[in-house]
Amino acid sequence: MAGRIEDYALIGDMQTAALVCRDGTVDWLCLPRFDSHAIFAGLLGTEDHGFWRIGPAHAPDEEPPRAARRSYRGDSLVLESEWDTGRGTVRVTDFMPPRDGAPQLIRIVEGVSGRVKMRSALRMRFSYGRVVPWVHKHEGRTVAVAGPDSVWFDTPTETYGKSLTTYSDFTVAPGDRIALTISWQPSHKEPPPLPEPEQSLEATEDFWREWVEHCTYHGPYREAVVRSLITLKALTYAPTGGIVAAPTTSLPEDIGGVRNWDYRYTWLRDAAITLSSLLRTGYREEARAWREWLLRAVAGDPENLQIMYGIAGERELGEAELDWLPGYENSAPVRVGNGAAHQLQLDVYGEVTEALHLAHMTGLARNDYASLLQLKLIRYLEKHWQEPDEGIWEVRGPRRHFVHSKVMAWVAVDRTIKLIESGDADGPLEEWKQLRDDMHRDVCEKGYDKERNTFTQSYGSKELDASLLLIPQMGFLPPDDKRVIGTIEAIQRELSTPDGFILRYPTEGDHAGVDGLPGDEGAFLACSFWMADDLAMIGRVDEARKLFEKLLSLRNDLGLLAEEWDPRLKRQVGNFPQAFSHVPLIDTALRLTASGAYGG
Repeated sequence: MAGRIEDYALIGDMQTAALVCRDGTVDWLCLPRFDSHAIFAGLLGTEDHGFWRIGPAHAPDEEPPRAARRSYRGDSLVLESEWDTGRGTVRVTDFMPPRDGAPQLIRIVEGVSGRVKMRSALRMRFSYGRVVPWVHKHEGRTVAVAGPDSVWFDTPTETYGKSLTTYSDFTVAPGDRIALTISWQPSHKEPPPLPEPEQSLEATEDFWREWVEHCTYHGPYREAVVRSLITLKALTYAPTGGIVAAPTTSLPEDIGGVRNWDYRYTWLRDAAITLSSLLRTGYREEARAWREWLLRAVAGDPENLQIMYGIAGERELGEAELDWLPGYENSAPVRVGNGAAHQLQLDVYGEVTEALHLAHMTGLARNDYASLLQLKLIRYLEKHWQEPDEGIWEVRGPRRHFVHSKVMAWVAVDRTIKLIESGDADGPLEEWKQLRDDMHRDVCEKGYDKERNTFTQSYGSKELDASLLLIPQMGFLPPDDKRVIGTIEAIQRELSTPDGFILRYPTEGDHAGVDGLPGDEGAFLACSFWMADDLAMIGRVDEARKLFEKLLSLRNDLGLLAEEWDPRLKRQVGNFPQAFSHVPLIDTALRLTASGAYGG
């Protein structure tokens, strides 16, 4: 059985990623890309669906021992785990070197004290655990082949096969360093080069150290901010600049429920807010790469903007269910692909335009096509902003006039007006100023409940929605407006969990709610960070700081966050690690520092 979500560590090479449990088991790895089929899918099933465990040897009827300590090596994505046994202490260093060739997962076992018996158990299963590959020897190397894929296993230790698993038993003493490596290669090509583990380790550490040196944030909680930045970088697909929402699929928002989605794609919204955080912490190259990705993805059809694309800009992300996988803690179905790709979500136009605007304001070199794209998006909104949509949360119920969607459409027009006023684009300035005023008036008249002094989730509804917290952050209304303060306080009253975290919107248990789905979900972590932002903006800085620190306490021991926090089970839920959680962590730290919450 897979570990708790917070038991996992992330390692990756900016083209794919692996999750490593506290007991030394790699339970999730897709090769060669984030969105490829998994060769280890034990996270969503059982060991029969693929895993790779390295740790102290144990009896067959015993649970694998868990590491006593683990941490990343400095500001890097190199994971170190240590086990204390009755015979000594051993360390395993796990990493994936940034690559320009075959992807590799390298695991170096090091004796620290005493003599410790170790075991590597490698069970490769292709196509999300469905296909047992042909495993054989080739010139002294172990290779697993199935269809278009081959995975090569290299180690100086003796290996043997048992129960369709490749084992290696060995003992380490102080100073011993034994490397075990897997490399992926298309099966029709020559074998990948033999790995060079020690040189790769040094190069990987150098890469991350040099990358972190570009960070311009030196305020309080820098460790949490830097770890979040590293995580966001790890979720970036280096060849194209696309940013995945998370490296996993179908980790449930509701344990045992059906709210299981594939997040291994580039949501324009998530990528745009990630870009914003990277820009404000000194990472302009990532911003430039994402802008180029956006222009390629949207090229030729900006009027039919999708809410998400594949990491190379693919448009077709057809959703399917993998019925041979029982799901994480029996949370089924397991889904690959995402049927929400062709939803209408008008807020995306605002997030993309805001990201392009911020790139322009922070001095990113002008791109004429980016400006042209921005103008085309406004032309689209002129015709469609008054239509209902599925909204930021991708509801699978009926379309509505979501207030957040209308606010972000206003943002798109507002930022484009600013672009024209700066002289960097040409457009019908007065016409769009009138459009901006019309949008603003429409939201304030139809999306605001005067009796309760709060904006609502959609026109004519009584429900609240945490996305309303973005109204002051986007500049739609000033923070001291009574309607803004009323909305913040209403959300605190009606969408807070008992421990003070914020739900996205009301759900209806076993009945289908506003999102068209049965079941409940945990507190959406981004929403709680937004609440901290808003509290700081309206002068309740101490309250904001306390909420922020409470949110930081939810991170696992490595500083990682999933999508949500389950207040009943007191555990992380949803895909992991989640960009949409780490971005607002960075943003809130920046805002609290600017507000003087820490004497800054």
